[in-house]
Amino acid sequence: MTKFELAMQSIDAVHAQDPHASSETGPTLPAELIYAHRMTETLARIHPQASELLKLAARAQHIRRWTVPRSGFPAGKSGYHRWRTTLQQKQAALAGEILATCGYAPDQTARVQALIRKDNLRADVEAQALEDTACLVFLEHHFADFRAKHGDAKIIEIVRKTWSKMSDVGRTAALQLPLAPEHKQLIERALSQVTP
Repeated sequence: MTKFELAMQSIDAVHAQDPHASSETGPTLPAELIYAHRMTETLARIHPQASELLKLAARAQHIRRWTVPRSGFPAGKSGYHRWRTTLQQKQAALAGEILATCGYAPDQTARVQALIRKDNLRADVEAQALEDTACLVFLEHHFADFRAKHGDAKIIEIVRKTWSKMSDVGRTAALQLPLAPEHKQLIERALSQVTP
C-alpha cells in the first residue's frame, strides 16, 4: 500500500465514525464518508490532473465536521465565520496528524492543511479547485435538502453566494449538472440577479 492509499484509508476511517448515517446512495453509510467520496469523484471529474495533495485535501476537508456544530456559535454572519474558521483549523490539524503518520513530509502536510483552510483562496489555483468541488457537491447532492428546509428566497441567496465563490471552470461545470427542472429554474433566478 502506498502512503497515498494509506492516507486515504486513514481519512476514511475517521469519516466512518460519523454518527449521522445516510442511505440515499444505497446501503446505510456514515454521512461524512459519503460526502468525502463525492468530493473525490467530483474533483476527478472537473480536475482529472489534480495533484496528490489536492486529492488528499478534498477527501479530508470535512473531517470530523460533526464535532463542531454550527449551533455552538452565535447566530449571524460573524458567528458563521467564527464557526467556519474554527472548523477549518481543527480539520487541518487532524489531517496534518494523519498525513504525518502516513509518511508525508512536513512541507506536504503543511500544503494540504493550507488547502483545507482555503488560504489565499483567490490566488491559489488548487484552493480554488477545492472550493469549486465543494460548491458542485452542494449543488448536485444537497440542494434539494436545503430547499426543503429553507424557502426559495433563502435558496436563491445561497446560490448567489455559492456562485460568487466559484471560478469559471466551476461555474461551467455547475451549469452542466443533472438537476431537477425546478432546481435549475431556481438557479437561473439566482443567476439573473448576479452581476458578472
